[in-house]
Amino acid sequence: MSPWREGFRRLRRYPSALVGVLIIAGLVGTALYAVLAMPYSEAQKLWRGGEVWYDLPVNASPVWLDRLTGGQAPPTLKVSSRDAVTTTREFENVTIQQLILPFDFYYQQFPSELNLFLEADFTQRQPFVRLAWHTPDGLEIPLGARRIGAAERISISQDQILTRRLGLPPQIGLFAQDQSSGVAPGQSPAVRQGSYQLVLETVHFEPDTEIRAELVAYGRVHGLAGTDHQRRDLLVALLWGTPVALAFGLIAAVGTTVTTLVIAAAGVWYRGWLDAAIQRLTEVNIILPLLPILVMVGTLYSTSIWLMLGVVVALGIFSAGIKMYRAMLLPIREAPYIEAARAYGAGGGRIVLRYMVPRVLPVLIPTFVTLIPTYVFLEASLAVLGLGDPVLPTWGKVLHDAQTQSALYHGFYYWVVGPALLLMLTGLGFAMLGFALDRVFNPRLRNL
Repeated sequence: MSPWREGFRRLRRYPSALVGVLIIAGLVGTALYAVLAMPYSEAQKLWRGGEVWYDLPVNASPVWLDRLTGGQAPPTLKVSSRDAVTTTREFENVTIQQLILPFDFYYQQFPSELNLFLEADFTQRQPFVRLAWHTPDGLEIPLGARRIGAAERISISQDQILTRRLGLPPQIGLFAQDQSSGVAPGQSPAVRQGSYQLVLETVHFEPDTEIRAELVAYGRVHGLAGTDHQRRDLLVALLWGTPVALAFGLIAAVGTTVTTLVIAAAGVWYRGWLDAAIQRLTEVNIILPLLPILVMVGTLYSTSIWLMLGVVVALGIFSAGIKMYRAMLLPIREAPYIEAARAYGAGGGRIVLRYMVPRVLPVLIPTFVTLIPTYVFLEASLAVLGLGDPVLPTWGKVLHDAQTQSALYHGFYYWVVGPALLLMLTGLGFAMLGFALDRVFNPRLRNL
């Protein structure tokens, strides 16, 4: 039985290794799902906003969290003119069109915002629209009248005149049980549940024109991860942060460990000035602080994740691991099979890559696995400090935005818990697997 097969057979005896493999498999599956189900261009569009910004509420908590705590907070409700009851009356020079937008509201909390989006077709004369709000008990509340352009957004929840008339913010007063008397000091208004209507009476001054409307009652809960202060779905960053984090950690770990081992083996084999130069560079590099250098590069030059990755690999090559690998490779250099390879005419490059490096690889694997979360945390730390890649949605950028917006102070715990939990799972999964691999492949720990 080969040493590799024997090592993995022993690995199955460690439950921690199994748990670590399951966690890593879940992260890899999440990364593949994010890349396949949400292409990078679509993820960028969703994260930057664009045309979908008005669909989501501000600072909405996850739906499952509200339902788990027994709440009944409303999601975002939308009703458009396609669902409306339309009546039209023709006169000599004008056309009066009435749209009735109905929707049901049976929730325990008020909406967070109310917006009405209008689109009108006309050539020269703008249509005139009058708005009225109808409550389930038959009360009619006028919302004003105005001329509208080709595309208009009417923010009902920011109407100051309506706020003074209702005595409450419109998104509360229009749904409260008693709008006329207001709310007593220290008393919260109750929600009037039932079927509501928004009636639009439009006067068209040109023939063959129409108006399209969409009423959006923004909720207080959204999706699996909630939203942030810019109406962005945090699930986009949590999903796409997984492949970014794993790719950064994997490339950095592979680039540093493999290159370090090859350089250490070359120094041991060729000795002389090459080995001395490698050791001096290593000693100088050990005292260089990695994080301050990355902060300096990000502040003075660029915060591109690929530039940061290159700096991390360059500074990680001549690390303290070179001295450890050198100590392990020195006795291998004097082994009989190395002398036999030299006698058969093997060159220095072949001896280093085919005979010396493979002997140390089993010990390298646990180090490589445990290094991956180290670089994942490093990338997240840079993003938390404001030095993350401005293009990519990552876990660290979510934490940075939560910090700048005082998410914990305002009670938006979901904003911090999501990325923090994923970072903890990443560290836990790779650490459990790495420690188990160390006990399997390290001869000193094999019998412990």
